[in-house]
Amino acid sequence: MRIFRHFETLPEDVRGAVIAIGNFDGVHPGHQAVINEAGLIAHDLGRPWAVLTFEPHPRKLFAPDRPPFRLTPFRAKAREIKKLGVDLLIVQRFNKAFSQLEAKDFVANALVRGFGASHVVSGYDFVFGHNRSGHCDMLLAMGAEQGFGFTAVNAIKDDTGEAYSSTRIRDRLLAGDPRGAAAILGRDVEIEGRVIAGESRGHAIGFPTANIALASYLRPAGGVYAIRAGIESGADVEWRDGVANIGVRPTFGGDTVVLEVYLFDFDNDLYGRRLRVRLIDFLREEKKFDGVEALKAQIALDCAEAIEILQKR
Repeated sequence: MRIFRHFETLPEDVRGAVIAIGNFDGVHPGHQAVINEAGLIAHDLGRPWAVLTFEPHPRKLFAPDRPPFRLTPFRAKAREIKKLGVDLLIVQRFNKAFSQLEAKDFVANALVRGFGASHVVSGYDFVFGHNRSGHCDMLLAMGAEQGFGFTAVNAIKDDTGEAYSSTRIRDRLLAGDPRGAAAILGRDVEIEGRVIAGESRGHAIGFPTANIALASYLRPAGGVYAIRAGIESGADVEWRDGVANIGVRPTFGGDTVVLEVYLFDFDNDLYGRRLRVRLIDFLREEKKFDGVEALKAQIALDCAEAIEILQKR
């Protein structure tokens, strides 16, 4: 999959693509339906299959003071889109100037002149342009005028009859229900990042941890989770079982939310390495212990419970 950072200087061989447009945070089955519809049309027309997405997420610009909420920051989103077989990923920088672009100008400048789009696909509720004035009816009408086709994909529903949505996934994570979130997402929820320096308290108590800053990720419910962690080494990923704590480490008086990962039967140095942490199941809420010995005893119980859960899985 080729990645382009904007639409203004696309090479001629990628123009005329069939383009799926959206934020696609999560790349859940509803998002995949939109992207795959573009793929089917691209195949029928003999055109490149493209996805246009926006970074950072528009909420970062419009509501910068709200808590982090991303399910799939760009690196993770690109990986999931690549798995679908997409040819081209175009990443439009969403800044103040772009947010003020009128909807009709976006169609004319980006879709027609920039992409030379042969067909555009979006979700049924997609809106765009200054003050969110662009919508599916506009894309359909302007496509007829400007020479590109348009398809709006209806909501895709799960077995419960509810539409797949990023909001539902976030709600399950905030409720401490990674299994429920995974059922909607279609895969385990992952948090990934580079291992940062900690205070080495884990080593001191016999449970060395790898610490990962949550950055723009949504903060799931604080507490202890059974996890699988993927240690990246180039294109390879080594998966190992473990437990993780999301929280502020109240026993030690912490105040910054961090993801602490303890891997079973593993004592190699992970500092500076990238980890992909899959939240498998929620074990308990984070709490403050009377002392280190009480904390160590609880961690041992957490590990035993996590091993049982992961072995069954």
